[in-house]
Amino acid sequence: RDFCLSRGLGDVYKRQVSTQSTGAAKMTEAPTKQTKRVATHDGTFHCDEVLACYLLTRWTKEFKAAEIIRSRDPQVLATADIIVDVGGVYDPSKHRYDHHQIGFTHTLDDNKYKIKLSSSGLIYKHFGREIIKNILNEIDDATVEVLYHKIYQSFMEGLDAIDNGVHRYETDLAPRYQIDTDLSSRVGKLNPWWNDPNPDIRARFDKAMEMTGEEFLQAVKFFGLSWLPGRSIVLESINKRMKYDPSGSIVVFDTFCPWKDHLFQLEKELNIAEQIKYVLYSGSDKDLSWRVQCVPVRPDSFQNRKSFPKDWRGKRDAELSEASGIPGCIFLHIGGWIGGNANFEGALAMVKKALASPDS
Repeated sequence: RDFCLSRGLGDVYKRQVSTQSTGAAKMTEAPTKQTKRVATHDGTFHCDEVLACYLLTRWTKEFKAAEIIRSRDPQVLATADIIVDVGGVYDPSKHRYDHHQIGFTHTLDDNKYKIKLSSSGLIYKHFGREIIKNILNEIDDATVEVLYHKIYQSFMEGLDAIDNGVHRYETDLAPRYQIDTDLSSRVGKLNPWWNDPNPDIRARFDKAMEMTGEEFLQAVKFFGLSWLPGRSIVLESINKRMKYDPSGSIVVFDTFCPWKDHLFQLEKELNIAEQIKYVLYSGSDKDLSWRVQCVPVRPDSFQNRKSFPKDWRGKRDAELSEASGIPGCIFLHIGGWIGGNANFEGALAMVKKALASPDS
């Protein structure tokens, strides 16, 4: 299915104008009838409300180009048409979307998810399908539903978890290394430094909104225009796998595409979970080489269902061909998860020999 973008990354948007609560007159000022108001809290900003404001003011019909106000003053908030991440109320009928209040336990779908929503998750829950349709056109409702859940799982859910203080793993062990380059961390770093004497917090908020918005838009484009069309390719390749080995453990992709997510999902649907151990695909359009790759135990895991033999790992070219007994070998990663051969026959021989090897 071909999709077209209704808007591109290069779209020029009108800068949102915000008023901080600076006095009684400002706090009671009524909005004009022509301009909608989106309200969130002032002070330190976080990824969830920044992204929520982007989604509302760029990709929803009702709040597109709305004014963004930042305050905790109830009188200021009362002038808003929609409030996110402040106010202590979750009431979609009144466009109130806070998640901090006692008793809030909402997820995207209680039958599928366990992570409590943040303000960006709440906006995605109620406006996400509309937003996806507005970014991608020529897209039917069934496709929107697939993308709605995939984008949540791959992009939005992690933001909800981080904002609500949910660790990825149930463990008391100290992490082996620190990661502070995720989107939530990068947004946090855009807040004014403690020793900045004249911070322009609104300019920093706007910069954070552009950053989160660009990454969200890229995610929607990727999953809609690249990831989703690959499903049919992976399904066709799975259905042809017996052609290459009677065990059904080897899948050959005539056309390369992002395959891991689709393979794991299709294995469940076809009731063949964990049967496939290796995949083959063409190395590039410039030569006739082929890549061989292990299927991991999970899409995000470094552990393989079956790795390549230990005495192949880290070797290249003639040394690898001698160790494996297969001509045309190019390389085998020291981690034992990916390698290459000069032609398809050699690549297929590599995975068949690895499949039969006990040392993997």
